[in-house]
Amino acid sequence: MERREVESFFERAASVRVLVIGDLMLDEYLWGRAERISPEAPVQVVDVVREDLRLGGAGNVVHNLVALGANVSICSVIGADENGALLRRVFLEKGVDLAGLFEDPQRKTSKKTRVIAANQQIVRIDRETKSPIDVHCQDAMLRFLETSCGSFDVIVVSDYLKGVLTPEILSAVCQAGRRLAIPVVVDPKGDDYGKYRGATLLTPNRKEAEIASRIAISDQESLELAASGLLGELELDALLITRSEAGMSLFQRLVSAVHIPTVAREVFDVTGAGDTVISVLSLGLACGLALPEAAWIANVAAGIAVGKLGTSTVSPQEIVAEVGHALKDSDSKIKNLDVLARLMAAEHARGKKIVFTNGCFDLLHVGHVKYLQKARALGDLLVVGLNSDASVRRLKGEKRPLIEEAERAHILAALDCIDYVVLFDDDTPLRLIEAVAPDILVKGGDYRVEEVVGRELVEAKGGRVELVQFVDGRSTSRIIEKILASY
Repeated sequence: MERREVESFFERAASVRVLVIGDLMLDEYLWGRAERISPEAPVQVVDVVREDLRLGGAGNVVHNLVALGANVSICSVIGADENGALLRRVFLEKGVDLAGLFEDPQRKTSKKTRVIAANQQIVRIDRETKSPIDVHCQDAMLRFLETSCGSFDVIVVSDYLKGVLTPEILSAVCQAGRRLAIPVVVDPKGDDYGKYRGATLLTPNRKEAEIASRIAISDQESLELAASGLLGELELDALLITRSEAGMSLFQRLVSAVHIPTVAREVFDVTGAGDTVISVLSLGLACGLALPEAAWIANVAAGIAVGKLGTSTVSPQEIVAEVGHALKDSDSKIKNLDVLARLMAAEHARGKKIVFTNGCFDLLHVGHVKYLQKARALGDLLVVGLNSDASVRRLKGEKRPLIEEAERAHILAALDCIDYVVLFDDDTPLRLIEAVAPDILVKGGDYRVEEVVGRELVEAKGGRVELVQFVDGRSTSRIIEKILASY
């Protein structure tokens, strides 16, 4: 996927409704220095210098999804205690819907305390209840699922084996997903995966897949054998096995496996990386991405997550930056229309004068460059609408364009005088002009002002049309003629 496609994906994420169901907990981090041994026992003494409290378990999935821009609801059970109240407060601050969150006075809200010194975890202290939720809480969750599932675009199941996800709850979720055609994506735990039968997608790591399939995964053959068995036995649509330094492997029914290599970078902490993967993957499915595309973005996000210490979120900006990291600077200038519209609204708000022009720009020559430089001089930003290949063929015939649209876009974006490039497939740029709302609309000197598409839109908002003369004797047609004559 290109950077502009990933940007558009995150634009769509703001309209997605996600239900997260699973075990909630708090992750407490005590950061300190360990420079001496206790005189009371042969153990390190940690001088705590900083304390940090974060959402853990299914809460970290919620945190990730909120950071990615989604609208999130929770279905779970917590204790009627101080930690439960703290969880509620944090979720409300993040705008999370808590209609499906229930309390059980007999349960303890899970809290894991990690003591860290010199970037190394020394000890972890767990305070939690692991027994299954009582029948009253289970019935409350089932009623919520029955009445609310249809309002979500995707359901994420985050299982930490703390008792919230009973067989009855899991069965109800998977059945509702099938009945309502809503993807159910599961981060599984334990050795009995039969409880997830009928889910859309499972995301085990390699060790978990070995336990569930009862097959030691040592090579490609055993990996595919384990995946095939789980797909069939559990009636899944797909299975994504995360394989640490070997990347990820995506398996789907009747489709060849897709193996995604890991993104090479220094690993500080793998805690929460699985939560990052399932969050991005689920959001991708809800936004209509193909599974390989969603898995690819999830892999990029996981690479960022393991470079952070503790359960941390990954932002859309970090993912977009990582996607564009290996590409040339020109890639950052090429935008899809939805992203561009938001950027232009922000530029207008800052008082920038926006210039817009459009064209095919096939076989870029000095006449094009001089024209674009003159257009840029009229304002603060120059946006170029570039005809797609299909649009060029309708305008200039089946033999054009000579240069395909992606190459033309990158060539234009490499010019300093151009700030943004956006492809359009319509016969005219009218829809584009409406979204960009330029202050100045530029066309070539061979037009008359009254002939320029979008003139009325621009002038109605106080803008104007400018006609810029091309350099005499320079055109793509003449270049083609010269090539044909010479060769």
